[in-house]
Order: sequence, then structure tokens, then C-alpha cells
Amino acid sequence: MKKYNFNAGPSILPREVIEQTAQACLDFNGSGLSLMEISHRAKDFQPVVDEAVALFKELLNIPEGYSVLFLGGGASLEFCMVPFNFLEKKAAYLNTGVWATKAEKEAKAFGEVVEVASSADKNFTYIPKNFEIPADADYLHITTNNTIYGTEISEDIDSPIPLIADMSSDIFSRPIDVSKYTMIYGGAQKNLAMAGLTFVIVKEDALGKVSRHIPTMLDYRTHVKKGSMFNTPPVVPIYSALMNLRYIKAKGGVAAMQKLAEQRAEILYAEIDRNKLFVGTAEKDSRSLMNITFVLKPEYQDLQDEFLKFATSQGMVGVKGHRDVGGFRASCYNAMSIEGVQALVKCMQEFEAQH
Repeated sequence: MKKYNFNAGPSILPREVIEQTAQACLDFNGSGLSLMEISHRAKDFQPVVDEAVALFKELLNIPEGYSVLFLGGGASLEFCMVPFNFLEKKAAYLNTGVWATKAEKEAKAFGEVVEVASSADKNFTYIPKNFEIPADADYLHITTNNTIYGTEISEDIDSPIPLIADMSSDIFSRPIDVSKYTMIYGGAQKNLAMAGLTFVIVKEDALGKVSRHIPTMLDYRTHVKKGSMFNTPPVVPIYSALMNLRYIKAKGGVAAMQKLAEQRAEILYAEIDRNKLFVGTAEKDSRSLMNITFVLKPEYQDLQDEFLKFATSQGMVGVKGHRDVGGFRASCYNAMSIEGVQALVKCMQEFEAQH
């Protein structure tokens, strides 16, 4: 039986990316050595980093003056590194979910934090709008896609102060105007590569402005200067990222990825809205294209375990919702096919017919 991977992260990757990475783990570049055992400073590996950076810049149309970094520690470490490097007196945070809350919590250790808006009052089922951004804050931090709650900021915000975004789960799913951001970061294990890699896109002239001492490893200038080679980088995840970036380019770039994302979401949201058993959890104008969340209607709540069992038997993997929301979640990242979404829709329709 064919299986469809709807896991939220680590998550689906194109089959060819998995196979190419697996082959390199057996024999990298005809060297007779595994990618897992070569030096990160080997002459054969530097071109991997160089091409990955070049494709980042090409696919996202990154302007001059920005560096692309490949680091470890996940987005959770960036929650600390961002205020370390940018918060002098006050920072502004938009709170749209669990990860935004955690980022805000870390920043409070470095200075004053203003929460410009929050959707916690409705369990993060919407993206706040028309909030005021304090002009005297050092930066505004946003989380563009909220994997747990299925909401997404789908357009680039116009901010009067430096804008920093966690794009862990929607990077490369739509074109973005990088020039509007001082920094973009994210864990790669949702829409870019296997787990173990963090990407950072940072405006170089925005660094070095805080008065505090920054530990060497936590200073973005260190990694800009050393080209992500200050310490041993996550070699295999960087290679898988390169394979995925090549895949995205071959498929038509981020504009093509956006078109597919919209098609997948249209199909699945239409079924959620039509089906007599299910209802979406996110407000319609805030719905994510990447993480589609839904629950059983109150009168059918007792069917939750039965639907999960049925969906699993039909090859649907990872559709159980996060414990903070319950219900179900279909994560539809770039590698998810239209066929996979159609298979889930068919599964939902068959379950509806049974009940």
C-alpha cells in the first residue's frame, strides 16, 4: 500500500532527494568515502555549501548585503540568538502560537519585550491584524506559519522597524521580499531538508549594533566571517538541503511551489468545509497552506480514534493533530503531491459515507 506522509516535522522530502542523500552517505562524489565521514573542510564538500548558498539567493531573490548561514541548534536556539544580537533596549513580538510564545519568552531575558498582539484568546486560531508596531523597538519578531494551529501570515509585513521572521515551516513555499526583513531563520526539517540544520538569512550591516558581549558561537558575525565553517556544520543535512534546492529549482522555483501549495490547500479545505463530519479549526482568512488543521464536529467527537485508525489503514501517516488542538493535521509541504491530498480527501469521504 502506498503511504502518504503528512507529518508536521521532520516531514516529507522528495523521494529523489532522499535517494540522492542516501547514495552520498554510501559514496560521496565517487570518493569511496561516505558523506557522513568526510571532513567538512574537504575540497569536495565546500562546493556543496557554496551551491546551497547560491541557490538560496537565487530562489528567494536575496539582495546584496545579506548572508546565508547554515547552523545547528534548531530554531529554538535562534530564539536566544536573535535577542543576543539585536535587542539593545526593547523588542516587539507578535504572538501567534507556541513557537512565537517560546521566542518571546527567551527575549525577555535580554531586555524589555512588548507583545504587539496575540491570538491566544481564541487558542491561536487567527492571525491578529491592524496592530501597532512601536517605533522605538529594536525589532519586530513574527512567526510566519504556525504548524500546531494551522494559521499563516501569507504576505510580507511592512514594518517601520527591523523585521525578523521565523519561517521554519513555510520557507520556499511562496515568493518573499527578503529586503523587507533584517533576518529570516528556521529549522530545515519541515520544508527544506532533514533534521539537524538551521538556516539563517541575515542583513550584514544590521549586526554588531548591541553593546553587550556576545559569546563567539552565538554571534552571527562569527558565522558570516567563517562562511558557516566556524565549527563543524551539519554536513549531511546541508547536502540534503542542496538536493532539495535543486529539486525546487527544477520544478519551477518558489512561484511553482506556491501554485502547488494553493492547489493542495484548495482541495483539502473544500472537503473540510463540505464534509458533514469535519470542521476546520483556523479562521478562514488565516488558514495555513502548509499545515491544515481540522476536527470532528461536536456530535461526532466519539469517532476520533476510529477515523485515525481508518486513515492509517488507508496509508495516511501523521494526520493526528497536536495535543494543544486535538483532531487532525495534514501537513502539506512542498514535497506533498496533489495525489496525496486527493487520497486523504477520498479517505474522509469514505469515512463520512460509513457514518
